[in-house]
Amino acid sequence: MDIYLRKKRWKWILFIVAILIISASWYYTNILAEYTRQEERKNVEIWADAIQHKAELVNFTNVLFEQIKNEERKRVAFLAEAQKRINTARPDEDVNFYLDIITQNTTIPVIQTDDRNNVVSVRNVSFNMDTVKHLLGDLREEFTYYPPVVVNYLPHKYYYLYYKDSNIFSELKKALDNLISSFFSEVVLNSASVPVIITDSTKRNVIAYGNLPDSKMEDSTFVFRTLETMELQNRPIEVNLAGTGLRYIFYKDSFLLTQLKYYPFIMFAIFGIFLFIAYLLFSTARKSEQNQVWVGMAKETAHQLGTPLSSMVGWVELLKLKGLDDDTVREIEKDVLRLETITDRFSKIGAAARLEPFNIVQVVYDTVSYIKSRTSSKVQFDITPDLSTNISAPINLHLFEWVIENLCKNAVDAIEGNGTIHIEVTQDEKHVMIDISDSGKGIQKSRFKTIFHPGYTSKIRGWGLGLTLSKRIIDNYHRGKIFVKSSAIGKGTTFRVVLKK
Repeated sequence: MDIYLRKKRWKWILFIVAILIISASWYYTNILAEYTRQEERKNVEIWADAIQHKAELVNFTNVLFEQIKNEERKRVAFLAEAQKRINTARPDEDVNFYLDIITQNTTIPVIQTDDRNNVVSVRNVSFNMDTVKHLLGDLREEFTYYPPVVVNYLPHKYYYLYYKDSNIFSELKKALDNLISSFFSEVVLNSASVPVIITDSTKRNVIAYGNLPDSKMEDSTFVFRTLETMELQNRPIEVNLAGTGLRYIFYKDSFLLTQLKYYPFIMFAIFGIFLFIAYLLFSTARKSEQNQVWVGMAKETAHQLGTPLSSMVGWVELLKLKGLDDDTVREIEKDVLRLETITDRFSKIGAAARLEPFNIVQVVYDTVSYIKSRTSSKVQFDITPDLSTNISAPINLHLFEWVIENLCKNAVDAIEGNGTIHIEVTQDEKHVMIDISDSGKGIQKSRFKTIFHPGYTSKIRGWGLGLTLSKRIIDNYHRGKIFVKSSAIGKGTTFRVVLKK
């Protein structure tokens, strides 16, 4: 008994130590995860801030380009006015100033035509005026992106100044377009690994996305829920770029940041599964080793009993021949038969038990009859139902009788040889139940399972194997159950055996 108390105490000590280790590991892991999470969050915030500033830079650049475009428009109007002054100048008027204005235009391509689209003069163009006489076709389309400047220098006499963006402005415009394009690319392919979705002004139509699975982005429900989640986590970044209109950049925590939230739980779940599997393997190996010990012990016991038993059978026959008292010989034969039964029981341990249908009520009455003849007359056995009842179940007769004997002997010991032992056999659709009750000293509830462990006994000279063998016989060979149904200190105990029909 002490060994199981010590074992239970050590289990609790180890359990508490394990809880302390797990708690310390959990606390430290949470600290590391929280630190990493904060660092990752900073990266996301830096990314979002950088995107916001770059968007502002792109918009500022676009404003500058608009100003440059307006300035070029003014310069063209200024050129037109200078041309008009030259055309309307008096013969004695100095027009060098206006000529300087026109000649200093080295960037803006300009074509001057009359009201019949005849080319009058050109400036900063890539074609030869001698080969192009009229502003028509593709050339006209190229120079009419902006409306021409109309100059009225004589009554009913007009000329037109057609122009387009300067070479410098065109290069800058191309750079702006590349900047806008690269802006969205950098948002989608961000170094912070942030899942991102770019939508139009409705916040529903997806323009681009990054760090999200392509297959799921085809599902409108997934997109809708993802946008809702992103908007709850972070306020969308508004971007209004030239030529694109209002755009919203939705983003949420990176995959790493999301995983860090659940990392401690995942780690300890894996750790728990590993310990559980290790425990199962260890328990299975321990049970297998115990089985081998049990089988070996049982086989050796049967072998050791076999030789003297054979001799005893011979001695009984010899006693018969010598005319010994018949009653004495019959009693000796009963004990020899009993030894043969015990030997047969031990030999069956470890072998596949053959189950045959028997009337359980009859088996119980027969077993109790044997025990009653070897027990104090102060012990009364009460069995229900009566012997005429038939409740059948498949059993191995010798092994099952052993179980009933062990339970009855324990009951006799519990009532200390004076009292009543009640045995009741009942059944339902699938099972047969045998309840063996005594009015003895009872068992503490904490030891309901411990009493079935090998070596556990409350007797001074007991081996603590009876209930262990009984449990193995019922569990392993009959696929049934044996347990303490109820017990109260000072009032008694009821054991129940459950067999499958």
